Amino acid sequence: MIGYPFDTPPQPGQAVTVAPGVLWMRLPLPMALDHVNVYALDEGDGWTLVDTGFDTPVSREVWETLLAGPLEGRPVRRVIGTHHHPDHIGLAGWFMARDGAELAISRTAWLTARMLVLDRQDRASPESLAFWRRAGMPADLLEKRAAERPFNFADVVHPLPLGFTRLADGQQIGFGGRRWRVAMGHGHAPCHATFWSLDDDLVIGGDQLLPSISPNLGVYPTEPQADPVGEWLESCQRMRDLAQPGHLVLPGHKLPFTGLPTRLRQLIDNHHSALDRLTAALREAPRTAVGCFDILFKRRIGAEEFGLALVEAVAHVNHLNRLGIVTQVGIRDGAALWGA
Repeated sequence: MIGYPFDTPPQPGQAVTVAPGVLWMRLPLPMALDHVNVYALDEGDGWTLVDTGFDTPVSREVWETLLAGPLEGRPVRRVIGTHHHPDHIGLAGWFMARDGAELAISRTAWLTARMLVLDRQDRASPESLAFWRRAGMPADLLEKRAAERPFNFADVVHPLPLGFTRLADGQQIGFGGRRWRVAMGHGHAPCHATFWSLDDDLVIGGDQLLPSISPNLGVYPTEPQADPVGEWLESCQRMRDLAQPGHLVLPGHKLPFTGLPTRLRQLIDNHHSALDRLTAALREAPRTAVGCFDILFKRRIGAEEFGLALVEAVAHVNHLNRLGIVTQVGIRDGAALWGA
């Protein structure tokens, strides 16, 4: 059973104590998922932060309020990045410059984040346009995407200076008066770090361990044949061996929760159900990846969600293709058609 010990999230600029020396805070996001959870762990003479939010004027203003208020004016000694996504790593470089903070993160996440910060594009690349066309993006939307400036990582991520401390799977790390085991997950992001306390029941889950919603599992033009769904299912299965019902999970979004074994089973079962629905639909008639939206999501996908839905649909098709369950059976207007 899944439980929620804290049913009211902190307001911007405020903090909730979720365990001795552990503060839960929220930063706003300008999207449908309108927040990211961040955590501060007391180091006596300063703080360790887990994730940071976007680098925007609003986020910096909230952090200034937090630093002067709940964080008592003490410096940030360390920033831990659970993974490379901008809502989690956006202000890490700012804290490094501001307080001389150490950055602890997996090597893959650091390299990916630093590469993306340096990669500025005024127009979508030919590879991106070809990827979207092959997935079945409608021609009018493809034309629009070709003419507009795409999202750049650097829009919301502060430059990352050289130097970081590597987190690796299975290692132990100390912060916040606790010893933690690092367990890496994959699928939502490569080498996503989760932290399992060896001294109490805390688990820091980032986006790998979320309640009530499933993180996006996407395939991108950088690796069009990737299988994040397979990686995700393997990671969830592996973490079931670590999970205990009494663990208090501090997630990257939504509310802290207990009942992690149940939640991991739900996450696994949800994707297996989606894969079964998709297999059945592709046995009836070939579809593009975009043509699978109604099968996978069972709701209308709006313009704001279209990009995330596309990369997740490709991910599920790729997984079935990797298993030999579906194959490309044709092409229509540049889009691959998939059949069982």
